[in-house]
Amino acid sequence: MYYDSILNFIKTIYKTNDYIPLHEPKFQGNEKKYLNECIDSGFVSSVGKFVDRFELDIANFCGAKYAVATTNGTSALHLSLHALGVDENCEVITQPLSFIATSNAIAYTGAKPVYIDVDIDSMGMSPFALENFLNTNAQMKDGYTINKKTKKVIKACVPMHTFGHPVRILEIKELCQKWNIHLIEDAAESLGSYVLYNNDFIHTGNFGVCGILSFNGNKTITCGGGGAILTNDENLAKKLKHLSTTAKLPHIYKYKHDSIAYNYRLPNINAALAVAQIEQLEKFLSIKMELSKSYENFFEQNDFPIKFIKARSGTKPNFWLNAIMFENTKDKDLFLEYSNKNGIMTRPIWVLSNELKIYKDCQCGDLTNAKFLSERIVNIPSSVNQ
Repeated sequence: MYYDSILNFIKTIYKTNDYIPLHEPKFQGNEKKYLNECIDSGFVSSVGKFVDRFELDIANFCGAKYAVATTNGTSALHLSLHALGVDENCEVITQPLSFIATSNAIAYTGAKPVYIDVDIDSMGMSPFALENFLNTNAQMKDGYTINKKTKKVIKACVPMHTFGHPVRILEIKELCQKWNIHLIEDAAESLGSYVLYNNDFIHTGNFGVCGILSFNGNKTITCGGGGAILTNDENLAKKLKHLSTTAKLPHIYKYKHDSIAYNYRLPNINAALAVAQIEQLEKFLSIKMELSKSYENFFEQNDFPIKFIKARSGTKPNFWLNAIMFENTKDKDLFLEYSNKNGIMTRPIWVLSNELKIYKDCQCGDLTNAKFLSERIVNIPSSVNQ
């Protein structure tokens, strides 16, 4: 059975016959040193030097002017939507093939998600499906995009860079500008992923009004939880930071707040861990690129009925999670069962959000590609293997 060949290759890559997780964190740098500094300082909560340093470091790495640290990627997306005026009178276009947090963050605002299809090669939002949906279902009125069916304002669009593979973000941005829709990039999985633009590679999260990142325990770098919002808009950055800290007005001792806001500020102790991880990010990305090339060569050299998901032209994905595509659902399910029973953690892609009971009433476009991928994609071990 060719399943054994795949599992043996993975064991060779990770140089072990023990259990191999899907993606585990690596703590090989200054994590303990910075954590001890943080603890000794007494500033372990929502203020401290590591929070400020983390925001500067992540903004510099991604090429953004500003970064606002948050407790996790979900809160980062929720805060972004809220700050841009998304509420119960609005709708947000997104993709059904995504982790549930994307839809949940939209729902937190009172808005409803609208699901459109993805592209097969990127596994992320299709600009062709987006354009078709808007031309068919939307109209401009007083500068707003109105859904002709529901009469609600389509306020924002949230594409997600699946497993670190960038969507066709330039085309999506052009459509959002044409229809006056806020573009928010869900870049939770794409730290270290780039798109070619004007002969230069631009980091994901910089094409919309803001982009969000995640530093969950299974991400490329982690601080246990953690998230961040990237933006190049100074006023928006100030608003986001204000709203993330319960909208507290500066004062030496008084507690005054000027709006309903959120306690979404990243604790300093988590930021200490994040700063140490950022110092190793380039190394991690380089190792993960080598890992993806090894997988790509292996599947190309063997005549298996499986396709390795490669980088799309004009992009540099981070290969956060390496993905393979089976010819049918039966083979996918058999491989998942066999690999997990034999000590190698593999996972299917997500159930489509519109197929979940909580979002089954949401409006959808034609989701042919999303359905196709949901029935065939599997993630294989992708941890830094050095």
